[in-house]
Amino acid sequence: MTYDPEKHHRRSIRLKDYDYSQAGAYFLTICTYNRECTLGDVVDGVIVLNDFGKIVESVWSDLPKHYSDVRLDAFIIMPNHVHSIIFIVGANVRAGFKPAPTTNKRHPLSELVRGFKTFSSRCVNEIRGLSGTPVWQRNYYEHIIRNEKDLNEIREYIVNNPTKWEMDEENPRNIKVGAGLKPAPTGKFKQYGE
Repeated sequence: MTYDPEKHHRRSIRLKDYDYSQAGAYFLTICTYNRECTLGDVVDGVIVLNDFGKIVESVWSDLPKHYSDVRLDAFIIMPNHVHSIIFIVGANVRAGFKPAPTTNKRHPLSELVRGFKTFSSRCVNEIRGLSGTPVWQRNYYEHIIRNEKDLNEIREYIVNNPTKWEMDEENPRNIKVGAGLKPAPTGKFKQYGE
């Protein structure tokens, strides 16, 4: 199939003319490939991570080691998506009386997400014995956190997400029917390794 820019373009969900490398707080949702439940399961309102979920948790926690302009906040891994709050902060750090040898460059949000997806995919695929197999959806959802009230509401949403999994639209056991959600037909859902 020949590339046609009229048909084959992705509409950006990013805020037009916004500098996503500027200091600020951002809420992210990153979904697994085909929204498959590959990261664990929710049992009695608590997320139980499998090996892949533990890798994702480790890679996320290590981001500040690779990007000095990043501070992590609330974070939850769900069976088929991740919610997080990430802060991009100023890169100028002072060490004693002299400026530390750092640059003023801040990494854009897209670079942070790319790094997270790349590192975690590589590790997950190493365990699966696969190479280049998608772990994550191509895009991600972001929301610029504008004030303290917004920040606190999102933190609460993240913390409480596992307790609401049974009715979550991202839960593959739920299918959209009309305006509401209806449980999918009963039956076991295939997980990796089964």
